Amino acid sequence: MKARARFEFAAWLILAVTLSAAAMPAIADESPGADGGKRPKICLVLSGGGARGAAHVGVLKVLEEYRVPIDCIVGTSMGALVGAGYATGTSVAEMEKINAEITTEMLFKEAPPRDEQSMRRKSDDYLPYIGPEFGIGGGKGFGLPKGVVTGVQLETVLRRLAKAKGYHNFDKLPIPYRAVATDLVTGKAVVFSRGELANVMRASMSVPGAVAPAEFGGMILVDGMLTSNLPVQTARAMGADIIIAVNVGTPLLKRDELTSILGVTGQMLSILTEQNVQKSLAALKPTDILITPDLGDYSTGDFDNLTKIAPLGEEAARKQAGRLEQLSLPPDEYAALRKRQTVAVQPDLSPVEEIRFDDLQRVNPQTLLAIMHTKVGQPIDQKTLDLDMRRIYGTGDFEHVNYRLMDDSGKRVLVVDAVEKSWGPDYLHFGLGLSSDFKGDAYYDLLATYRQTWINSLGAEWRTDFQFGRTGALRTEFYQPLNAEGWFFVAPQAGIARRSTYLYQGDERLASYDISSDVVGVDAGILFRTYGTIRIGIEGGKVEPKLDTGPQSLSPGASSIVQGAYTARGLFDRLDNAKFPRMGWRGQFYVYDSSSQLGADYSYTKWNAEANGVYTYGNHTFNLVAKAGGKIGSNPLPNYDQFQWGGFLRQSGYRTDQLYGQTLAYGRFMYYHRITRGGIMEGTYGGFSLEAGKVGDPLVPGSPDGLLKSGSIFVAMDSPIGPVYLAYGHAQDGNSSCYFYLGLPY
Repeated sequence: MKARARFEFAAWLILAVTLSAAAMPAIADESPGADGGKRPKICLVLSGGGARGAAHVGVLKVLEEYRVPIDCIVGTSMGALVGAGYATGTSVAEMEKINAEITTEMLFKEAPPRDEQSMRRKSDDYLPYIGPEFGIGGGKGFGLPKGVVTGVQLETVLRRLAKAKGYHNFDKLPIPYRAVATDLVTGKAVVFSRGELANVMRASMSVPGAVAPAEFGGMILVDGMLTSNLPVQTARAMGADIIIAVNVGTPLLKRDELTSILGVTGQMLSILTEQNVQKSLAALKPTDILITPDLGDYSTGDFDNLTKIAPLGEEAARKQAGRLEQLSLPPDEYAALRKRQTVAVQPDLSPVEEIRFDDLQRVNPQTLLAIMHTKVGQPIDQKTLDLDMRRIYGTGDFEHVNYRLMDDSGKRVLVVDAVEKSWGPDYLHFGLGLSSDFKGDAYYDLLATYRQTWINSLGAEWRTDFQFGRTGALRTEFYQPLNAEGWFFVAPQAGIARRSTYLYQGDERLASYDISSDVVGVDAGILFRTYGTIRIGIEGGKVEPKLDTGPQSLSPGASSIVQGAYTARGLFDRLDNAKFPRMGWRGQFYVYDSSSQLGADYSYTKWNAEANGVYTYGNHTFNLVAKAGGKIGSNPLPNYDQFQWGGFLRQSGYRTDQLYGQTLAYGRFMYYHRITRGGIMEGTYGGFSLEAGKVGDPLVPGSPDGLLKSGSIFVAMDSPIGPVYLAYGHAQDGNSSCYFYLGLPY
């Protein structure tokens, strides 16, 4: 397959991550720039082209080598990104360093850092969800996001590239600057002359259908490539006497390369782009300079090859050496010019007198103010403000979050443009989990979660989970915060469930059981925002264990057991990733106090706790887990509520839930190495585990009772449908199993 043909999928999807939409305070510019001197005013025009735009950096390197003065810059899409960096004082060397650090994975990682996400959403990471979350209800039917990505992660890179932070008039930057986008409603180009640079760059790089459009002032804004991919006319409007135009757009595919719907769709966009590029080329004058790098088969999505693409821009620029030399300034004069142009513009970070949220329909702004560390009356810290935007996005209620600074009647106002999900506020998410030990035990679980959010102004959420498979369940919870800040909450809940389990004596399966249960209860708790939560509660219900297969002597006896208990649980989670964590920690505990005072047939107290710590050095990750559980007091745990253990990474080598007893003590050292990375996957991994544990007072005499030692080796990958493991486990006593998992095995 030709490399350009490979572009069909990679360029269309990977370009999506480099492109993003956002609401931004920018207006069309119709006034020409000042000449500023006797020599001709030279304007640099940089086209869009995705990863191919790295060639712009190579061109800039040669322009500096020949001491060519740049008096204004106009860019579209990737050209807007590189242009904004250079216009705000970022050096070529700094751009080259950023290029070397950028990867496809970095740009695809759309979610905010996990430590900035709310605990309500973090908990979902351990469920086997696949695919997107659908919006549902509200008379709109099923809804989906407006684009594959929103570009939140890209914004982090953009803020590094553009040294001018905050809101600016682009004529006052070290080099006057313009960026071009397209109004999707009118089909006309929109030229930005002021705004928050990261917002403007992302607006200029928003591919329709792949990236959610930006909405501002009634306009729906998408990528400028549709109307002006090589914005020569805009440079002329800024007063340019000489234009240096750099065209890195992707050529049209040939007939034999149009072999899929993705190729045809991409070709349609390329045709629209090529038409306006040809119009711009026709507007060039003989005194202008056109640089067209030969980028071969590099596609718009080759973000892992930016350092290889940039030199091709150098090569093309050197072919224009004769004409560039004619524009050269004397060394002293050029050095003085570059000294002025590389002084980073300092934004006005003085205190704001008001923080305002515009156009919120459902979310309570008081809740968002509580999340923010930026406060009224305090000086603005750019890093803190950027983190605030990520925290707000991490609540899961918004499709995009950004900010702008404005003066309102002499008052300095920070306006947070938090765009609520247009496909909300009710959501439906599906999941699938599979596992097999290749010995006849194969399990599956289908999951569907329906969430209704912001039922009232305090942020109440009604959640219902449906599960079908090895465990069949219907659970519902009404989560009601008690104040706008969300620190305290109550959560009434109810559920019914039916699960199957096996009873072993050593390696021999003695019986199988069906256990049905129903429960109602209520919790009260405190939420430590992104750190954790603690709950205490009371619940009651019944359990109905039933012998499915096996001798009648192993029948559980009572057909229905009444339950009533006080509960306490806590969860604290600061792992950077739930599937394949590379840094952070996690801890949890649970206490179940079954009490006859609440009508329970059995009085006992059960507890368990777990701690997890992860550290990574390079591509080497070390993951430590300790888990323990038992009883409090003299009353033993009833048969139906003892600890079940065994399986991959749960005493590897044993079969799933083979071990059954009154107490549990377990430790695991796991190592994994990231083998590959890139695309929409976190990567592929290879690793092993060393495990030791003890299940004390086993239910069935003759079952393993001492210290059990085991280990595993595995390969795994973070796929679009969840983590996938293929593993082999072996225990010191000879037990061994092969395992396949789709979903988390622990």
